[in-house]
Amino acid sequence: MTAYRHIAVLDIGKTNAKVVVLDAATGTEIAVARMANTVLTDGPYPHYDVEALWTFTLDACRRFARTPGFDAISITTHGASAALLDAGGRLVLPVLDYEHDYPQAIRDAYAAIRPPFAETRSPRLAMGLNVGAQLHYQKTMFPEAFAKVATIVTYPQYWAARLTGIAANEVTSLGCHTDLWDPQAGAYSSLVDRLGIRPLMAPIRPAFDALGPVLPEIAEIIAAEVPVYCGIHDSNASLLPHLLARQAPFSVVSTGTWVINFAVGGDLDHLDPARDTLANVDAYGRAVPSSRVMGGREFEILSAEIGPATQEDIAAALPAAIAAGLMLTPNVAPGSGPFPGHERRWLNAEGASVAARHAAACLYLALMNEACLGLIGAKGPTIVEGPFATNRLYLTLLAALSQRPVIAMPGSTGTSQGASLLAGIAPATGPQTHVAPSTIAGLDAYRRIWLSALA
Repeated sequence: MTAYRHIAVLDIGKTNAKVVVLDAATGTEIAVARMANTVLTDGPYPHYDVEALWTFTLDACRRFARTPGFDAISITTHGASAALLDAGGRLVLPVLDYEHDYPQAIRDAYAAIRPPFAETRSPRLAMGLNVGAQLHYQKTMFPEAFAKVATIVTYPQYWAARLTGIAANEVTSLGCHTDLWDPQAGAYSSLVDRLGIRPLMAPIRPAFDALGPVLPEIAEIIAAEVPVYCGIHDSNASLLPHLLARQAPFSVVSTGTWVINFAVGGDLDHLDPARDTLANVDAYGRAVPSSRVMGGREFEILSAEIGPATQEDIAAALPAAIAAGLMLTPNVAPGSGPFPGHERRWLNAEGASVAARHAAACLYLALMNEACLGLIGAKGPTIVEGPFATNRLYLTLLAALSQRPVIAMPGSTGTSQGASLLAGIAPATGPQTHVAPSTIAGLDAYRRIWLSALA
């Protein structure tokens, strides 16, 4: 158990960022500050507004150092990002937005050098979702700037470096569909040498390492000299509490902008790179079969298009939606998920009510999630954490489709709590909702029709 009383966590997601303070004895959130994570379109390419995030972080830490106080800082961020630093630790090029797409010639050139899936268990993904593709793009398009790069760090460790002055890399971010990591060997892949960047890669440190205290100038700003932990990829932060608390097999569905599925004790041998499956690497360096879909973004799009409805009205509309064959087929957000190459379609939707369309959207999300879990050999209970854990109809449908129990863990700090464990904080024991598998009239036939529409 840690000797710390409170842990501050810098938690940067693709859509939002926050600084959270957690109580070390209970794992509960006792203070939080939030801001939107915006993408800037000036400069050489779309990029994250790291200076706004930095100002926000220092301001929140200064306020929270007074009340409620904290004794250490941990970090978690989204994946698919890296920072290029010069000899002084400053950015050589902006931190590239992974949703930026590259010219076809650049994509073709990268495809010719990237390692096979059998080596990296990292599928070829759209845009810049492979960090190796980002580095290839930056090196090819901006050779003069790239020549000034002294150190390459993964994104959580970029913030650790700004706080401590110590550059590091860490395996959960390196193993997050970057093409740069060989999870079986526990070492860099052949791409690192093909890109000629091995000398630039910062030393690998465990996520659990305290890299050092904050720099003196930061200690002066926040009036606290506290240690900073190396940091962890956000979906792996969500996975970590379950690794500590449960025995395999089980699966974790970490929901946010992305829905990342982990099958602990699942199937690494039959992953299909064409269907957005991969091996992630957990905080202990172990490969975990995983699958992804941009489910949170899809839900946001659908909610905005359909309009508001209560959960009660949506649940009440489900039987009629199933009976009418009202359904939505993939993909609402292209570029990820188990059914690539499809464009979304509404079927039998003419005259459907707002509530019925929402019910069909919940069916869509649950069917997509069931497919993702099936691809990675998920067994045992399914733990859902993040925003989807509050969607009762989705939870009921997922349990019914998979015929496995679902455990919902609502609350907004799954990633923050996972990151706090790096400093030895006690896992939170928040509320859980247990959803047993049930039989829903017409659901099996509905699934068959839905799948046949994708054939």
